[in-house]
Amino acid sequence: MNITHVVENLNRGGLERMVLDLVQRQQQQGHRCQVVCLYETGALAHELDVAGIPVVACHKGRGIDLRALARVRWAIDRHDTDILHTHNAVAHYQAVLASFGLGVLRTLNTRHGMGAGQRTGRKEWLYRRALSRTDIVVTVCEAARRNGISRGMFPPPMTRVVPNGIAIERFRPTSDTARQRVRQMLGLPGDTFLIGNVGRLNWTKDQAGLIRAFRQIHARHPATALLLIGDGELRAELERCAVREGVGQAVHFLGDRNDVRDLLQGLDLFVLSSTSEGYSMALLEACAAALPIVATDVGGNGEIIHSGRTGQLVPPGEPDALAEAMLLLLEKPAIASSYGSAARTWVEKHGSLEAMADRYERLYQDRECETCA
Repeated sequence: MNITHVVENLNRGGLERMVLDLVQRQQQQGHRCQVVCLYETGALAHELDVAGIPVVACHKGRGIDLRALARVRWAIDRHDTDILHTHNAVAHYQAVLASFGLGVLRTLNTRHGMGAGQRTGRKEWLYRRALSRTDIVVTVCEAARRNGISRGMFPPPMTRVVPNGIAIERFRPTSDTARQRVRQMLGLPGDTFLIGNVGRLNWTKDQAGLIRAFRQIHARHPATALLLIGDGELRAELERCAVREGVGQAVHFLGDRNDVRDLLQGLDLFVLSSTSEGYSMALLEACAAALPIVATDVGGNGEIIHSGRTGQLVPPGEPDALAEAMLLLLEKPAIASSYGSAARTWVEKHGSLEAMADRYERLYQDRECETCA
């Protein structure tokens, strides 16, 4: 099949990581793939260049941009596209409009989050209009499907759930050697307990709440450090927050990294403090690193973390509850270790890239399956 994926860009993020891995897997399976970016190609596009997969940048401007729309149409047509697979709302309605009359066999849209924006917003209005020329809407977790249906974003009969997957073989379980390597890299004492978070520094990830929770941890256990892996518009504000909370020297802002897998392997505990999530790639990767995990009970997090078995779930926006769960796993290493092992076992069975790619191929070929329903 000739498959065209349409995204806004390929900058760092969970959606972008999922698309990169899926496209490369599909190419390995013998499909002919390309990625069309509405805006710039993005920081991760070079991975597809290396794999010989075309990436097209359309450099869309503000508002209606007919030139960018023409570029999208040209790319879809030139590729003799059989399957048009779009990601999130803006990419979808732009691609559906651009592909009108080109004879695309099947059009799918994946919604990667819980549905940002107001129900009456212009983007969501345009998105719902484009659904008349859409075969299937995929959500990445059951919570997102239920939320989208309740908000009138899409009709129930056209929805399917395909959980995200990762290339598990790329991740090694956490180890003493890796922890010592990360401590040395940061210039920290060898007995420092490393707590990590991966994600954009923005309000939905609530790293401010995590910093406030960490203050309680650090007060009881000074040999601790918090690593914030990722960058974003709130970095300066979060740096000031760490100083205000009295943990400025113990919170390390590592920025965007291409060695996230190595950093995960060197952690003692992974924490996700989000107020909103779809089906978190960061959580799947932490599971693959066999890390004990504390996460907020939002979106699809509860479909990955089974509290008391593969980690701890806490309510969002409650730093005290977050701190309590973190302290439990810091002070009871046997429980922490059992959670990490169980998380790795779970993701091997349920969170693989191969399983995700197979489910999408069934939808491309109009073959329903229980795992997609």
